Amino acid sequence: MLMLGIESSCDETAAAVVKCGREVLSNIISSQVDIHTLYGGVVPEIASRKHIERINYVIEEALSAANVTLSEIDAISVTYGPGLAGALLVGVNVAKAIAYALKKPLVGVHHIKGHIAANYIEHDSLEPPFLCLVVSGGHTHLVHVDGYNKFRIIGYTHDDAAGEAFDKVARAIGLGYPGGPKIDNLAKEGNPYAIEFPRAKIDGREFDFSFSGLKSAVLNYLNSCEMKHIEINKADVAASFQQAVIDVLLDRALRAAKKYGDGRMAVAGGVAANSALRAAIQQSCSKNGIELYYPSPVYCTDNAAMIAVQGYYMYIAGERSGLDLNAVPNLKLDFANG
Repeated sequence: MLMLGIESSCDETAAAVVKCGREVLSNIISSQVDIHTLYGGVVPEIASRKHIERINYVIEEALSAANVTLSEIDAISVTYGPGLAGALLVGVNVAKAIAYALKKPLVGVHHIKGHIAANYIEHDSLEPPFLCLVVSGGHTHLVHVDGYNKFRIIGYTHDDAAGEAFDKVARAIGLGYPGGPKIDNLAKEGNPYAIEFPRAKIDGREFDFSFSGLKSAVLNYLNSCEMKHIEINKADVAASFQQAVIDVLLDRALRAAKKYGDGRMAVAGGVAANSALRAAIQQSCSKNGIELYYPSPVYCTDNAAMIAVQGYYMYIAGERSGLDLNAVPNLKLDFANG
């Protein structure tokens, strides 16, 4: 069974062909990072225009790399939210056009479900149930995966997502966009315990997150140093901030894994590519006898293979989308709360 996946929720135009939900035959990504770096972040209008320019070529390249034709594709899956409205509309409309022209089934996929499904690509033995820590630019969630299409939220952020905090702190210390990889690299040169930044807890919600206070603490520290004419060691700031984020993520994830994880934990989302986070989680899971899964970096960031994988499991469960499928920029997680 061949699934064509299409992803255009932010600034990556991506298409992939996946066989039977696990075997990636192609995964083509056209990134706009160089363009948006000039503006210090993603400009929605520019992102939408670039998607329009590139999407047909990306789909053609994905089909060519997989050595298949559109007529051989069994179904089309596409991200329909959450994300940037204009960007999402490009992918959704192209997917609907292909499905209509070829009379193929269409499956609309939630972007975060796709991130979770990325773990299935390289781990043949991974099957639900398991706990997944989702850490991206827009989401930080602890999700118990009860089944391929059944999820429960165990914990979530009450304000900034971890990836959002990375971007804002990177901008504050002059690293620019994208913030996550830049902080990850600079932090390797700094002392993660040079500056004591807060690790927030939510009263009565032991598995929830909050990063707004941490972000504000970093900004206050920078402003205080400037006012007092104290030289700022950017590497120490980056390392100390990153360590604070990692400590919070690890604390919540490990306690949730022990309670809900069935001895297994997966990590997903763009921040899952962070080298320090990967090393810390690997070490902690090993000490606590928890089996850890995480995708390769290419499957952590936005890509279409993960959308095709989740689309496959939705398709075989009988889920279909109509040609009235629309982009939903603020699409909520339709998971049941745990």
